[in-house]
Amino acid sequence: MPLVNKVAAAYANSYRNDDQLVMTHAGLVKKIAHHLKGRLPANVQLDDLIQSGMIGLLEAAKNFNSNKGASFETFAGIRIRGAMLDDIRRGDWVPRSVHRNNRTVLAAIDSLEKELGRPAHDYEISEKLGISLDEYAQMLNDIVSGKIIGIEDLGISEDVIVADGDQSHNESFNVMASDRFQSALAQAITGLPEKEALVLSLYYDEELNLKEIGQVLSVSESRVSQIHSQAVLRLKQRLREWN
Repeated sequence: MPLVNKVAAAYANSYRNDDQLVMTHAGLVKKIAHHLKGRLPANVQLDDLIQSGMIGLLEAAKNFNSNKGASFETFAGIRIRGAMLDDIRRGDWVPRSVHRNNRTVLAAIDSLEKELGRPAHDYEISEKLGISLDEYAQMLNDIVSGKIIGIEDLGISEDVIVADGDQSHNESFNVMASDRFQSALAQAITGLPEKEALVLSLYYDEELNLKEIGQVLSVSESRVSQIHSQAVLRLKQRLREWN
């Protein structure tokens, strides 16, 4: 077979393999979209998640290297979820006031924790901000409703350990950086107030949604949202050198 035909056949096989991977794992996109939808603000649409997730799946099929050791489903799952979150962040609907409040709360938490030498309570943060507890709670609700706040926003995303390309030194650096970040994150979480650490554990480890966590703690879903937001804001401040 002439070389040009061999090359053409190789490309054709590659496209067929990519198509097969996409067709086989299309259900994974819907599964991740439904799971993520229950953990995001109400104005995030399921169809938008699926659309961006399919783009992530296509990119995963194109870039997957079986020699890296990870299964395609693991590799694709990371890319699909990352594509969904990236698309949401690009379509930033957050008012400037929410960004400003986010920075204000971070600064207040940092100042109080340095002053007190311990995690600050809700009422202390509200006093620092010069507002009532109800106003502070509403501020937290605005922040979490207008912005995706999660562990993946703390500085290093969960897919850094899956490196693209063949540069092994880059892969080794990413793995090392991820390990160091995870260690710093674990240490920061141990310093959180007990209820905040519990909410993070139920949310990220047990993968319960806010309503389910509220039932476990016998508090409202809104209160769980506030506790989660405050916990992650506290972690973001403690891990700011990773941003």
